[in-house]
Amino acid sequence: MIIRHLEFAEGAEEATGIAVIIDVFRAFSTACYMYGQGAGKILVTGSTEDAFDYKKDHPGTVLAGERNEKKVKGFDLGNSPSAVIRKDLTKATVVLTTSAGTQGLIKARKADRILAAGFVNAPAIAAFIRHEKPDVVSLVAMGYNAVTPADEDRLCANYIHSLLLGKKPEFLPMREQIRSGTGARFFDPENKNSPQEDFDLCLQPGKFPWALEAVTSGSLMLLKKTEINI
Repeated sequence: MIIRHLEFAEGAEEATGIAVIIDVFRAFSTACYMYGQGAGKILVTGSTEDAFDYKKDHPGTVLAGERNEKKVKGFDLGNSPSAVIRKDLTKATVVLTTSAGTQGLIKARKADRILAAGFVNAPAIAAFIRHEKPDVVSLVAMGYNAVTPADEDRLCANYIHSLLLGKKPEFLPMREQIRSGTGARFFDPENKNSPQEDFDLCLQPGKFPWALEAVTSGSLMLLKKTEINI
């Protein structure tokens, strides 16, 4: 198995084999928590306009997402696990669009299969890949706004890489590096868009035992949940 490390939007475009699009803060952590709150299905798009159009045709759809960390005007939710865990999403259809993670899913057109990952489902992602035995795995750290390096995404890629090799990576040093690096914004009282609770919720390796696979579903993509026995 060849394991490649890529970054940002261009990395997603270059990804082949099984592409693992990584967005720890916060798209795919948020998606996992949405399924944890009972969501029936999560659709993703790169466009807020597509999200609004979908809701016009499907009233009752929950719109979630952000631009520059701020909840999109007219959406029901932002991109925040701490908001999600306070909302009952039982059987709801959610459309999610974000500045980095969902863009990466859409751009990974060369990949055979596309997975969405954060620390909260990293062990399930690794187990899924080991079961599939692909020739190539592309780990894509999306970074901040898909253009700036982010400690959490790079370290999550390393974490998954280690799991794929059968190793048991130490998470605490990673958490500390993230806390002092790009995760510091969650501890800035002036930053109202990044609550500290989100930092803690996103950094719980293996909290959810499922892989999320992005597959085409009409004009959008479906994040299909597959439960994994680890």
